[in-house]
Amino acid sequence: MTMVPPVHGPAPRGWHYPRVVAHRGGGILAPENTLVGMDAAVFHGHVAVEFDVMLAGDDVPVLMHDDVLGRTVAGSGRVADLPSDELTMKDAGSWLAPRFSLARVPRYVDAVAWLRQQGVWMNVEIKPSPGADVATGEIVGRITQAMFAGVHDLALKPLMSSFSVNSLLAARRTAPDIPRALLLSHVPADWQAQMTAVDAIALHCNHRHLTPDLAARVKAAGYGLFCYTVNEPERARELLQWGVDAFCTDRIDLMGPGFT
Repeated sequence: MTMVPPVHGPAPRGWHYPRVVAHRGGGILAPENTLVGMDAAVFHGHVAVEFDVMLAGDDVPVLMHDDVLGRTVAGSGRVADLPSDELTMKDAGSWLAPRFSLARVPRYVDAVAWLRQQGVWMNVEIKPSPGADVATGEIVGRITQAMFAGVHDLALKPLMSSFSVNSLLAARRTAPDIPRALLLSHVPADWQAQMTAVDAIALHCNHRHLTPDLAARVKAAGYGLFCYTVNEPERARELLQWGVDAFCTDRIDLMGPGFT
C-alpha cells in the first residue's frame, strides 16, 4: 500500500490506494458482502476490498447490495422493513454453495472492525434503499467518521463511493474527513461538474463505457480513476495502459495486489 503524508482538511484529488480491489469481498469464490467473503480475499493476499452498505429497518447499516431479499440472502421482503437483528441471522451464503450456509449478513461496524484488524483497505459503497439516499449517507458517514477519528494518513482511510449524489452530499456533511468518489455507469458530459458538487477525489465507472480519450481527460483533471468490475487480466492491463489507477474484480484468484 502506498503511503502518503498525513492529510488535514479536504483530501487531495487522485488515487492513494491499492491497484486491485476485491469486489464485494469474495468475488466469485465466496458469498458477497459477508465476512466469509472478506476472509477469502485476505486468504488470496488481497489488501483492499469493496463492499455495499445499506440501512436496515432500524437504521443500522449492514452489508447488502440488493434492497430486497431472495438473491443472496434467504427470505423475502424489503431490507428497509427488517430490523438488523433479524437480517444478521439470515443465511447469506447457501445461494453460492452449501458449505457457506453459516455465512450471515454483517453489520457495517463489525465488518470495518474486522478489516482494520486485518490491515485491509476499504471502498465503502453507499447503497441506499429507494428513498433513503440522505439518511443512508448521513448515518454511514457519521459512523465512518467516528470509527476513523484520529486517522490522518489518507492511505489508511476508507473511500466512500455512491451512485447517489444525495448520499455523497449527506456523507460529506457527517464525515468531512472521509474522502469520496462518484460512481457512474455511463460518464455524462457534465461529469466534472458532478465531481465538483460532491467534492470527489476519484471517478468510479463501468469499464465497458470507458474510452482512452475519456480516461485521459479524467486523469488530466487530476482525479483518480477506478473501474468496475474487471474480470479478464488482458482487459485490466489495457485499462492500466489507458491511465486507469485501479479496478475491482470478481476474479480475486487471478488478479492479486501485485498485478501489472
